[in-house]
Amino acid sequence: GDKTSIIKFEFNPKDGIDNPALTLTEDTDAEGVGEPRFYLLSKDSAETFGFCLHEELSCQGHIIRQIELGGVAQRRGLQDGDRLLQVNGHFVDHMDHMRVVQRIKASGNQVLLAVLDGDSYEAAKSLGRDLSQMLPADIRPRLCHVTRDKSGFGFTVSGPEGTKGTFQLSVRQDGPADRAGVPAGSWLLELNGDSVKSYSHTQLTRKLKQSGNKVTLLVASSAVEEFYRLRGLRVTAALADPAWLPFRARELRLVKGPAGYGFLLKEDDCISGGIGQFLWDVDEGLPAEQAGMKEGDRVLAVNGESIEGLDHEQTVRRIRAHEERVTLLVIDPAGDEFYHSVG
Repeated sequence: GDKTSIIKFEFNPKDGIDNPALTLTEDTDAEGVGEPRFYLLSKDSAETFGFCLHEELSCQGHIIRQIELGGVAQRRGLQDGDRLLQVNGHFVDHMDHMRVVQRIKASGNQVLLAVLDGDSYEAAKSLGRDLSQMLPADIRPRLCHVTRDKSGFGFTVSGPEGTKGTFQLSVRQDGPADRAGVPAGSWLLELNGDSVKSYSHTQLTRKLKQSGNKVTLLVASSAVEEFYRLRGLRVTAALADPAWLPFRARELRLVKGPAGYGFLLKEDDCISGGIGQFLWDVDEGLPAEQAGMKEGDRVLAVNGESIEGLDHEQTVRRIRAHEERVTLLVIDPAGDEFYHSVG
């Protein structure tokens, strides 16, 4: 009677020393409800996640099961019976099981999970507690793409004298940085995809000048920076909120016409160095063009499932799985190059 989705995670030797997740407190409160725990899991494209996510008739919630011996999930500290509450800052306890699985798959090679131990979860449910209130409201850093105007980028950088890698941003109201979504007082973590941890103030100033008219910043508010620092977790661009960026993936919904969809799929090299599936020969007036398909778009997902790691024939089978319609997630070359450049 269980619905089970297998999500494996293998040990990656490059991970180095274990960084077990930390909580603000390990004590349980008087009601027997402990604190959520946070785990940042990273993998290579050829690897899998190392645990199963179950939906069971006898238990509530999305349940962590079958943790692989020696895998990163186990090494990071995930426990059998933990309930998954959050994926990359999104509360998921109320969501359909398969939608939660898709969120994890869509995260690619890195995912931030918030879990609660099984006993605490059951106790909280029995007490009628709102589990979403046990989690911080916003734990995502922000990626911002700033275009210089005649007065500059619209922010200034300050930091402790003689200290490398610690830079706080003052943002001019209604300036380019403000319009690009950079929060006032936020901390700068990456510049154009490179960590600023080892930069002196002089080096950072030089890098900004070398950026020309556009610069991409990974920034975090003081609260978000503190959240990661207290748990020993590294903030990365993969976890960032991209809502402020001018580059976006597009979802194309196609219904097959009498002459088919009206496009060809071609396998070619990706900017990132791997192999990708690209859209070509988009026929004028047919469903593909009408849905907004452009030649050179790269396919990221088919019917909500990532095609990362699939070859040409496997991707074609995914597209043909439903005879009359298909949904493609695609990105244009400029967006593809941008996201690769910032990691």
